[in-house]
Amino acid sequence: MTLEKFYAAYDRVLRKWPADTQAIDVNTVHGTTRINACGPVDGPALVLLPGAGATSTVWFANVGALSQRYRVYAVDLMGDVGRSVPGNQSIDSVDELLDWVTAVLNELNLPTAAFCGHSYGAMIALAYALRHDNRVDALTLLDPNACFGSMSPRYLLHALPILLFPNEKRQRAFVRWETDGAQSDSDWLDVLALGATHAPTTKTIVPKRPKPAAFEGFDGRTTVVLAGKGKVHNAARIEAAVHAVLPSARTVIVENATHHGLPMHPAAEVNEILLS
Repeated sequence: MTLEKFYAAYDRVLRKWPADTQAIDVNTVHGTTRINACGPVDGPALVLLPGAGATSTVWFANVGALSQRYRVYAVDLMGDVGRSVPGNQSIDSVDELLDWVTAVLNELNLPTAAFCGHSYGAMIALAYALRHDNRVDALTLLDPNACFGSMSPRYLLHALPILLFPNEKRQRAFVRWETDGAQSDSDWLDVLALGATHAPTTKTIVPKRPKPAAFEGFDGRTTVVLAGKGKVHNAARIEAAVHAVLPSARTVIVENATHHGLPMHPAAEVNEILLS
């Protein structure tokens, strides 16, 4: 019954998406991947990768504007909460994780796409771009944790109880702490809280932070958007670390944004970045 409540909350958030949104299931050796797609079918492709537990629905505040220009493909990460269904062959390594991304692109008939990832999704997007830059038209990373610097010990300390003993109350309290009590969309918060405890997941495969040498020769068009009020890391320090390895990257600090709230940040401000 609680799993049904999770799916009901997922569907409530999805109803905030444009009317032309389609649910697409693509099959790979790792299972069935759910993608929520909208926008002109002949538009340039934009793949959205969410943070852990957020599901593809999290982009509801910005997807309407994004889909005016792009054909948007928002992915439920394999192995994480959502409507993707793992198959018999689990994803057990970073290589397999990135191969899964390639398989999804192939099944969607996308030779290339722009990528935008948030948090854990940004870690996947960066790892993929560094490995397969010929498939990535542009790269946007929203408050990427553990990509250019370490996460704050204070943030990790607050996250630890959820990782060890997840439940709805702790998940809601954690988001409330990280966002300084800012009002979050109640339906999406239900997705996050219910999913943390009741939705099926498998082992999470986390790409390691790239070493400086990994960026040598990488010239992909890259934008890094940082949350000025986020508690995962210090935005100014991460901005400096980005420029140390990617001097040509564009960086933007959204001063009043938090880590968990960034994908749902007021549409005009975030979309101005993503669409420019």
